[in-house]
Amino acid sequence: MSWDVLLLRLPDDVTLMHELPDDHSPEPLGRQCDVLAAVTQAVPEVDLSDPTWGDLSGPTWSIELNIGSEDPVDSIMLHIRGSGDDVLAAVFRLAEALRCKVLDLAKGDLLNPGQPSGWHAFQQFRDRVIGSAQ
Repeated sequence: MSWDVLLLRLPDDVTLMHELPDDHSPEPLGRQCDVLAAVTQAVPEVDLSDPTWGDLSGPTWSIELNIGSEDPVDSIMLHIRGSGDDVLAAVFRLAEALRCKVLDLAKGDLLNPGQPSGWHAFQQFRDRVIGSAQ
């Protein structure tokens, strides 16, 4: 089970998803080689041996980066597992390097640095579901 967030380009003035017109199409993050370079610069410890599906691990968490094979890259899906708020620093380093925003797919809200509520809600849900399955 993972907490899924999407890195995508949105206009600077968009702070809520409902502010986007229905026909909005985000601009791509860039050419795949440029995106991979930006990811590596933001989080040098990332494993991009498969450039379409990267892995990043911290002390108590892991992130799978679904970059895909499309060129240019439209967005990157992050599948986040584990615990610890320090994972958010890596997420926002990636977002800053790619000049994009972070969309919490569970809540449908854009995330901002220092705003761990979606991550905390996911962990509580996961722990409740896993605990009831045992």
